[in-house]
Amino acid sequence: MPDRVEPCRALLTQKPPGGEGWAFEVKWDGYRLGIHRRGAELRIITRGGHDWTHRFPTIAEAGLRLPADSFILDGEAVVLDAEGRSDFSALQKALGGRGGKASAHLAILYAFDLLYLDGHDLTRMSLDERRQLLEFLLRRAITRSCSARRLRGTVRVSWSRLARWASRELSPSGESHPIGPAAMATGSRSNASSPKPS
Repeated sequence: MPDRVEPCRALLTQKPPGGEGWAFEVKWDGYRLGIHRRGAELRIITRGGHDWTHRFPTIAEAGLRLPADSFILDGEAVVLDAEGRSDFSALQKALGGRGGKASAHLAILYAFDLLYLDGHDLTRMSLDERRQLLEFLLRRAITRSCSARRLRGTVRVSWSRLARWASRELSPSGESHPIGPAAMATGSRSNASSPKPS
């Protein structure tokens, strides 16, 4: 497993591409992160290659609760506003502002790709296959905890099938909403900006 994976980046174009094999997804206003775990060691790496594990402690804690010995997740750290929308200024404030050194305890991670898992390189698999593995990994984390309320963070999902299942676990009213500060989440954003596997 590599120490760092260069994230795929969006390419600005005049119009969206046509044809099959493209995924159109939400642009989250946050920080792109790679979550690298080897055993009990977990590192959170920024797009620029900086180790920000200490800046996102609740995401790190949630990553250590996932039922795998090693993995690399690709995702976006965000802070949500009262309406559940990502708020970049709130994330910057949580990190102490420009040049700040604070830890963003309220940040959650929208994990949208699983690149390595337990010693296996998944990058030659299709995005859909990797997402199925990511969903399975998060589902096992919820099941293993017996109740998501035991987690100090929240497992937030945006795939409808898993969201319906998770909402029964997260909320007595059946509504899907965060129950506390940060955790892992599956988003609907692609790691790839082209039909090629990332």
